[in-house]
Amino acid sequence: MLVKKAIFPVAGLGTRFLPATKAQPKEMLPVVDKPLIQYAVEEAYAAGVREMIFVTGRHKRPIEDHFDMTFELEVALEQAGKAELLEVVRSVKPHDMECIYVRQAQALGLGHAVLCAQRLVGNEPFAVLLADDLMVGSPPVLQQMVEQFSEWRASILAVQEVPAEHTRRYGIVAGTPVNDRVVDVNRIVEKPAPEDAPSRLGVAGRYILTPGVFHEIASQPRGVGGEIQLTDGIASLLRREKVFAFRYEGRRYDCGSKEGWLQANVELALAHPEVAASFRSYLKTLAL
Repeated sequence: MLVKKAIFPVAGLGTRFLPATKAQPKEMLPVVDKPLIQYAVEEAYAAGVREMIFVTGRHKRPIEDHFDMTFELEVALEQAGKAELLEVVRSVKPHDMECIYVRQAQALGLGHAVLCAQRLVGNEPFAVLLADDLMVGSPPVLQQMVEQFSEWRASILAVQEVPAEHTRRYGIVAGTPVNDRVVDVNRIVEKPAPEDAPSRLGVAGRYILTPGVFHEIASQPRGVGGEIQLTDGIASLLRREKVFAFRYEGRRYDCGSKEGWLQANVELALAHPEVAASFRSYLKTLAL
């Protein structure tokens, strides 16, 4: 297996969802019946990753608790004969999955969060998943990327076309098309103004990176917003290694925004076997 470890940077404050995130991590906001972080972990697991590394901050204990065993709950469900619910609880953390937690003492940016996990990753390729970006694909998006990595043996960035007016929200890449889904990247810029953007290919919250990126991140001065940017580290890596951008097949919901989170809840509810039919009927009653 080529990619065995994944980093989940979950130390952010989630200010866009206050007051909901005042006492709980934004990554624990539910979409239908699962928290955002669980969707990301399940995606990584489906791609063959078994070591989940969470870069956390203060007030993130609920994430650790979520992936821990809940003895009292399991006993209560077992005694009540609720086998299906017991299976749901146990499936949150499969037996062959390891969860490791490392603290990011200061929120110094995504690049810094990735750097915090360097000793745990070591000298092997790894994935980075941002739980804010809920990805729905078949096969799962990270699995598509692992397949690309096995072919190219170089860093892979998930990208999508973004409207020109949204370039300030993304790392934007440009390069030479290799085929209809893959671009050989020669430039990456963090959150450029529309007139400065080298293309409209925005990096979505999924990466597979080679360990060489750690040295590049560590060598960076602070970038946009006074933070240590992962994008700057990747831009530096480009001078030494190939980096490819991959147009994934699937749908991304920006659950870092209220609109994106609400869209995800509606669309995933309409695909949920338990509630889809009744929820669709309810939506039809609304005079929208």
